[in-house]
Amino acid sequence: MRGSIVQWRRHWTWLELRDLGSKLGCLINLLHDLRLWAQSWSPYSGNSPSECQHRHRLWLCECNKGQKAAAQFKQMLKDMSSLEEICGGLPLQPLPENRGRTKGVPHAPVRTPNLTAQEEKLALQNALRYFPPEVHKELALEFAEELKLYGHIYMYRFCPEIEMRAYPIEEYPCKIKSAAAIMHMIMNNLDPSVAQFPQELVTYGGNGQVFSNWAQFWLVMHYLSEMTEEQTLVMYSGHPLGLFPSPRYAPRLIITNGMVIPNYSSRDEYEKMFAMGVTMYGQMTAGSYCYIGPQGIVHGTVLTVLNAGRRYLGMEDLAGRVFVTSGLGGMSGAQAKAAVIAGCVGIIAEVDEAALLKRYRQGWLMEITDSLDHCIARLRDARENKITLSLGYHGNVVDLWERLVYELDTTGEQLVDLGSDQTSCHNPFSGGYYPVQLSFEEATQLMSTNPGRFRTLVQESLRRQVAAINRLSDKGMFFWDYGNAFLLEAQRAGADVEKRGANKTEFRYPSYVQHIMGDIFSLGFGPFRWVCTSGDPQDLATTDLIATSVLEDAIHQGVSASVKQQYQDNIRWIREAGKHSLVVGSQARILYSDQKGRVAIAVAINRAIAEKRIKAPVVLSRDHHDVSGTDSPYRETSNIYDGSAFCADMAVQNFVGDAVRGATWVSLHNGGGVGWGEVINGGFGLVLDGSAEAEKQAKIMLSWDVSNGVARRCWSGNSNAYETICQAMEETGKLKVTLPHKVVDESILEQALHR
Repeated sequence: MRGSIVQWRRHWTWLELRDLGSKLGCLINLLHDLRLWAQSWSPYSGNSPSECQHRHRLWLCECNKGQKAAAQFKQMLKDMSSLEEICGGLPLQPLPENRGRTKGVPHAPVRTPNLTAQEEKLALQNALRYFPPEVHKELALEFAEELKLYGHIYMYRFCPEIEMRAYPIEEYPCKIKSAAAIMHMIMNNLDPSVAQFPQELVTYGGNGQVFSNWAQFWLVMHYLSEMTEEQTLVMYSGHPLGLFPSPRYAPRLIITNGMVIPNYSSRDEYEKMFAMGVTMYGQMTAGSYCYIGPQGIVHGTVLTVLNAGRRYLGMEDLAGRVFVTSGLGGMSGAQAKAAVIAGCVGIIAEVDEAALLKRYRQGWLMEITDSLDHCIARLRDARENKITLSLGYHGNVVDLWERLVYELDTTGEQLVDLGSDQTSCHNPFSGGYYPVQLSFEEATQLMSTNPGRFRTLVQESLRRQVAAINRLSDKGMFFWDYGNAFLLEAQRAGADVEKRGANKTEFRYPSYVQHIMGDIFSLGFGPFRWVCTSGDPQDLATTDLIATSVLEDAIHQGVSASVKQQYQDNIRWIREAGKHSLVVGSQARILYSDQKGRVAIAVAINRAIAEKRIKAPVVLSRDHHDVSGTDSPYRETSNIYDGSAFCADMAVQNFVGDAVRGATWVSLHNGGGVGWGEVINGGFGLVLDGSAEAEKQAKIMLSWDVSNGVARRCWSGNSNAYETICQAMEETGKLKVTLPHKVVDESILEQALHR
């Protein structure tokens, strides 16, 4: 043993080493020597032979546990080394091997930007400006080839080899915790188990980019590793403009995506500008680094289906009730799990087999089939026997809708109660919607070879889909638009979706905001979420208990019946969430809460961090699809009827207001959900680190983040919002909101206008 101790003295030089790699090597050698020494020596040598043998075996078992721990530690050190590498800036000496696109993983559809020769030259020039002149000749050839083959320069050569996932925050080589937290969130958005097209940096929605190219990823990670508490990283549509001096209370990161002059914010112009690398479609939480996998939309869909049952069917128990919809890709992949949690029969069509199998392997789909006969048979069985089921149909949803009409016409049996659609109709001609006339492979090819013909087939398919939905709706099915621009695109295609005498944001069928979620927003409830940056499931379990306790205490203290219903739904959600393997990627949770609930949960989590009950900082965020975050006349603000549905003051004010009230980062986007040019939306990230300052920021920022939207909805004439903001003013002395006076006698309007 004395000799071993002498031998170990060489390891103490670790304290004097400055190179991280040398430190890691010394630690690994030390662990190896400890294990060898432990196996050759037993602390029980003074006992009887049999007792010594038994205890020695126990000791060796502990050594084996140590060996496993050492292996885990070695892997952690390897990960840290890889993370340090990607924080070192663009790899140029030497250039990484050009491996091109990885086979066997989903890839984004080929884009057709229709650039002129001059625009192609500009796209190539813009891509090369990230690199020094000595590598331009080599990179120019492959970048030009990418532009030709895929319609965009993704820079596949620079796609890092590191396992892309949300690593524990302490493994990131950063100077400040907030920068490490942002890295954690970025890498989660690009995790292949989370991202829809990871090599094209698309998180969800077919075109929701995290960055425009891989050079931007490398630069952002480098900037974040160098960032201090007196710097802010500025992001222009995926491009890191740089680190700029700022006070400690300023955001560490400010993001804008797609901020195009309104008269030029068309789809065709977008395709050109994205191809040239000057703008980007960040969807909502893709380009703001706040996506948490499909769990977020699972929760929203659960609440939507539950409240649809209450409103349309007049029931709480949805056993045996059938919900038919489409889409299992990015966010739409949540529908299968939501149907199970809501307790109904969910039938979800998906044309992309890879997306279908991904959800099945994740356990989100209970069954899959490519047979319409089997699909209808299982639907009937589950309906009659009130079996909870999520069945994925590998095929086009138009075929499914038309088969349901056939069953109605031939048997007189209406097999579906609730219907919707979650194809990416905000992007219908670039992979968001696949026409029924073609197979998936045929459609993918035609999309790039003959975009005009593809567009014609998409619109014909939309007309057929709506015709089938109308037939079933006439016989009692309740259908709603899920805010994916389905009815908007169907109208543009000439489908029968008109609502006579309505304003231009209304159709034959309501959006889910107009009939279901709008009232919830007006009460101040929306998709609040948090991420445990330790990566430890136990931390998430602790936050679940905290959130449940906070909501139960709020109910006990007394709330209105409508608020109580929402709290109870969310308590049920949290309890169910743990049973359904909802975590994909980062250790995250979402629930719908109002201003009071969000603030109370944030304060309680922050104090748990201070008390070491939670091991690492927690990032607070929300979906942009929220009370205040989004101005979208065909979705979030579709129930605004004072003429301001097309105005974007709320979202812009929210972005600015969050920034000046302590948000760690803020973002503002053009597009998201219903498509480019149709919406302005924003979001935030707030890092809770257990400090008193973090608690103060959470209280003031989260209060604004909700009350801004409630006040706007109140001014538009919403009675729920009126009551909610009045209560908030009673509870918050410094809050003073302009309240509307209702015109009681509307006849005076006619008299005044026609005297």
